[in-house]
Amino acid sequence: MARELPAPRKVYRRMVTSDRIRNLAIVAHIDHGKTTLIDSIFRATRTFRDNQQVADRLMDSQDLERERGITIRAKHCTVTWNDYLINIIDTPGHADFSGEVERVLSMVDSVLLLVDANEGPMPQTRYVLMRALKLGLRPIVIVNKVDRPNARPDHALNKTFDLFIDLGATDEQAHFPVLYGSGLDGWFVRDLDKEEHTGMESLFETIVEQVPPPKVDQEGPFLMQVSTLAWNDYIGQIGCGRVLRGRLNKGEEFTQLVNKWKDPANPEAGWEFVESSKEKGVHLWVTRGLQRTEADTISAGDIVWLAGPSEIGIGDTFSALEDLSSALPPLEIEEPTVSMFFLVNNGPFSGEDGTAIMLRQLKERLQKELRTNVALRMEDLGRSDGLKVSGRGELHLAILIEEMRREGLEFCVSRPEVITHLDAAGNTLEPVEQLIIDVPEEYQGIIIEKLARRKGDLRSVENAGTNVIRLEFEIPTRGLIGYRSEFLTDTRGMGIMASRFNGYGPWRGEIQSRNRGSVVSIETGPATAYAIEGIQERAVIFVEPTERVYGGQIVGENSRPGDLPCNPTKRKALTNHRSSTKDIAVTLDVPRKMTLEQAMEWIAADELVEVTPKSIRMRKAILDSEQRKRAQKVQLGLSQDMSAAPSPSVM
Repeated sequence: MARELPAPRKVYRRMVTSDRIRNLAIVAHIDHGKTTLIDSIFRATRTFRDNQQVADRLMDSQDLERERGITIRAKHCTVTWNDYLINIIDTPGHADFSGEVERVLSMVDSVLLLVDANEGPMPQTRYVLMRALKLGLRPIVIVNKVDRPNARPDHALNKTFDLFIDLGATDEQAHFPVLYGSGLDGWFVRDLDKEEHTGMESLFETIVEQVPPPKVDQEGPFLMQVSTLAWNDYIGQIGCGRVLRGRLNKGEEFTQLVNKWKDPANPEAGWEFVESSKEKGVHLWVTRGLQRTEADTISAGDIVWLAGPSEIGIGDTFSALEDLSSALPPLEIEEPTVSMFFLVNNGPFSGEDGTAIMLRQLKERLQKELRTNVALRMEDLGRSDGLKVSGRGELHLAILIEEMRREGLEFCVSRPEVITHLDAAGNTLEPVEQLIIDVPEEYQGIIIEKLARRKGDLRSVENAGTNVIRLEFEIPTRGLIGYRSEFLTDTRGMGIMASRFNGYGPWRGEIQSRNRGSVVSIETGPATAYAIEGIQERAVIFVEPTERVYGGQIVGENSRPGDLPCNPTKRKALTNHRSSTKDIAVTLDVPRKMTLEQAMEWIAADELVEVTPKSIRMRKAILDSEQRKRAQKVQLGLSQDMSAAPSPSVM
């Protein structure tokens, strides 16, 4: 939703009464078919011309979304069916982007809950359903992908019903309507056995019948709450939300009421009013199809965009009334669980691949991101070389890093660390996640063993059919950092893992995430095949011949604990003696090339990932080997002093 606005289009003047409007969101676990379903909805409602070229997964408009096959930003579209205006919000399915889901649910009156007919409910299914039920919404359940060979629609439906009961659904919510079908092929039916598997009419009829129209007052004074933010370099901050009451004309004045939670980590502590100001609706838009269309008037029930105030925040109230009683409670958005440092790149190759930004420029770029990325936090801890950035997970932060990298920026990032809290008794609490793994039976032993070392507790084992076992764990977020690549190796790429934040629990002790050291270069220059051949006997190599490296850069993974210094630039000495082996070619292993996420997970606490538009390098935080040794001695001395100090008595 952070995309810039398209070029101005014709002004939208047709008014739609609220009883003909349906507002709903599509929610599901990742890869359960939300965006593909919307493609079929577009085709069924003829949103585009018959001869218009339309890409698949049209709602995934960003390059990163198309490359990774995931939805990162919630997006809004509008279709019409039999004179009904249906506003649909496509939400992310990955747990790291749950902040996008939380706020958009405040704009809708129901949700389409997609469940894969084979996998059934997954961790994110539980999360999005919990949020919907908490808001009093009555979901419509869609069992998707029923045409797959391993589909078990009845089993998936039974598991979904159990999930409703576990989450405390009311009798009305648990008596949900059900549709079966295939979002890819564009058909949905109420009964798999009795109805022909064609068409989308059953879906639209169910939406019109089961989704209530917006409960709004068309004649009262204007009232709206901001649920989504966007930014335009020419217009400034843009707020999106549903108009709850009345209407607003273009250029008309209103009051902006700003409020906040007293304790963001504990919404039960209540909220307080901050400030109010007189503003004007300079620009108004409604969404028709995928385009934002300028409007002269916005009215109750519709989801609209508004620009005018210089600063807009999530949860701000826009009201025609000036009294504070019009202020609505702020929207509840869960706090970040993972943080890392974004640092200025001080390496010897700084500025060669892109723009080496200074601290001021780094801060400006992150502040720009904060305007639309509501689940992100930034802290200036007084360091001269960087800032602390917090998000909902590794992927949440990795997407931001990749976006900045593609903008041509160079910088370094540290290893992700979890954010801890203290309870009333002073005990440390850490984020805990629900982890579900689908894996062939022959690999379950190694998975259980590895996760036990990472403080994971096995909660249940289920035979998912076709020689696949489903394992459910409760594990600290720390235990998952650095595990995904190891998991893929252990399961030969045949395992599937999904997790979601499940709350905070007691600190579970130290976790040894990596038992192998780094191979660190001591020289700067191009790597040689001669040197790499010698190093690969004791390590896994990350670089290839002729690739430039520098002192302090990590060029491989040691086969043993502890760091291994090496000279990957060493050349074979030339002599006037004929060698009996001169015709034997050098044999090199294929180097392991790390992706951004793999590098973030792999590095240790004293290491950094250097991010440039062309390269992903890993390096020591202190490049000079002598300075690094002195720092390690100081750190060792501090650790010994702390261990020798008497422990405080527990009352």
